[in-house]
Amino acid sequence: MLELLVAMMIIAVIATLGFKKYSEFSAKARYLKAHDTLETVGSGLDQYYIKHGRYPDFTSYEAMIEANSVLVKENMLPVNVPALDPWKQPFEAKSDKANYVLKCLGDPGGSPDRPPFTQEPGKISGEPEQTPAGAAPAKEVK
Repeated sequence: MLELLVAMMIIAVIATLGFKKYSEFSAKARYLKAHDTLETVGSGLDQYYIKHGRYPDFTSYEAMIEANSVLVKENMLPVNVPALDPWKQPFEAKSDKANYVLKCLGDPGGSPDRPPFTQEPGKISGEPEQTPAGAAPAKEVK
């Protein structure tokens, strides 16, 4: 009977650790999905700029991705790009002839690994800096 109790405790500990890792990987996957979605929309806006020499005028993210959008009509964006991020929060965006800004509010749990981020032409801001595994962080030169 004691052996059965020990075996059940071991299984419970392993299950708890597995669930925690699963939750971490799931949250990271949602964050990467949000990045991919905004990169897709940003790429469509960049393609429009290359073709027309300016960005289209949009006042909202929803206007960019709707079926009647010039980006969708000209096949620069796929149909049915999600309007909400993986946490069911709306993406934010606007564009004018010279620029665009795409925003994701990040993980609503406030995790420092999944902060809000913004994408503009040629850059993505708000991402945590990542150091390759085994590499020392860069030192400031004075």
